[in-house]
Amino acid sequence: MDRRRILVVEDEKALADAIAARLHSEGFDVDLASSGPAAVETVARTNPDLVVLDVMLPGFDGLEVCRRIQSRPEGPVAVLMLTARSDETDQLVGLGVGADDYMSKPFSMRTLVARVHALLRRVERHPAPTPTVVHEFDDVRVDEHARRVFRDGDEVHLTRTEFDLLLFLARRPGAAFARDRLLSDVWGWSRDDSMTSVPSRTVDSHVKALRRKLGSDVVRTVHGVGYAFRARG
Repeated sequence: MDRRRILVVEDEKALADAIAARLHSEGFDVDLASSGPAAVETVARTNPDLVVLDVMLPGFDGLEVCRRIQSRPEGPVAVLMLTARSDETDQLVGLGVGADDYMSKPFSMRTLVARVHALLRRVERHPAPTPTVVHEFDDVRVDEHARRVFRDGDEVHLTRTEFDLLLFLARRPGAAFARDRLLSDVWGWSRDDSMTSVPSRTVDSHVKALRRKLGSDVVRTVHGVGYAFRARG
């Protein structure tokens, strides 16, 4: 099996070198970039399997990098975004431009590696071709095969992770799922990845992004349990 290639985009050299060394020790090929323009150029040249992307960069920031690399004709690339701030608005903006996950600095290398492995497991799933499956709930339509979502007949553009989360819930309307279950089944986390190190706000932020795009009534909170797709009307 070919070694997976990861691009680390970080302008703090000591941190970039530390991340690269740890990922090398895990068996990955690693490239480095220290600015927004260099990141976009390196993605085009190396076509990495995953990008570890800092938000604050010279040239242009990580959000703009994410916008550009996710709109490539080759298709989106998995992005784990790093931010020095834990502000929820920043996290939602990152998810909105196509990041699959985010981590707030400071973080442990063990947690970073676990996130990388989990994200690669999820994006490397290749389900066998299936006939078109469409989930329809009143004014919401989820096309599973085409990975498209419509509300009131208008298409709503979701990131890869937002769609995966919505699809998981839409396949089981009315059923409530705890955050740990969603982290396991949607994000690909296993017990071996020390799931307790993953903040539950990862799920919460994606749910808020879905509500912002589709309306607050599509995914409901089940207090004491987690989240559920609304039952059929």
